[in-house]
Amino acid sequence: MVSVQDVSKQYTSGRGRVTALAEISFSVQSGQGIILAGKSGSGKTTLLNCIGTLERPDSGSILCNGRDICALSARERALFRRQEVGFVFQAGNLLPWLTVAENLQFPLELNAIRGKMQRKRIEELLTHFGLGGYEKAMPAELSGGESQRIAFARAIAHSPSLLLADEPTASLDSANGRQLIELMFSLCRSQHTTLFIATHDQELLEMTDEIIYLKDGRMRQSL
Repeated sequence: MVSVQDVSKQYTSGRGRVTALAEISFSVQSGQGIILAGKSGSGKTTLLNCIGTLERPDSGSILCNGRDICALSARERALFRRQEVGFVFQAGNLLPWLTVAENLQFPLELNAIRGKMQRKRIEELLTHFGLGGYEKAMPAELSGGESQRIAFARAIAHSPSLLLADEPTASLDSANGRQLIELMFSLCRSQHTTLFIATHDQELLEMTDEIIYLKDGRMRQSL
């Protein structure tokens, strides 16, 4: 379970202090999929970064399975990200000098999943995502949809408890984008992985009943 309680975050800019998040509070059950909806600058990415421990809020707490991740040391946050969090970015961010299999191998190696277990997990992922036989392909040889599916597979390879996706369909056409989100919801539900998707794509809002609307860093009833 993820519980966000009174989380606030400000930044200093040329315009002075800017409020990115203002007293955000909500709870999410394990395996649940949540869409964070809002325009650019609404606070979606900042909230994702705080949940993923890439940033620390100025105040408030974020509990993950009863543990306040905001109170972790820098070393503990790094370990938490490595073991418990998967990230999917807008551009996929596959390592271009590694094959598809080697990209999937990366988080497994970091979490000491090696040998037969590693090979089995990579084979399972490629089969599940309809990309069997792509092991030796390079990222530059993949289509946009294939690249994002591999990025998603890499993010959940080590079975994290949290998956955070920041505008994962922004570079995809409507059909590929919908297919990717449906796959995310389905797989995360089956693995009991809590999913957060930040997006301003109106089509995706129709795919879930669980939406948190953000505007100017504050929760709203709608956009």
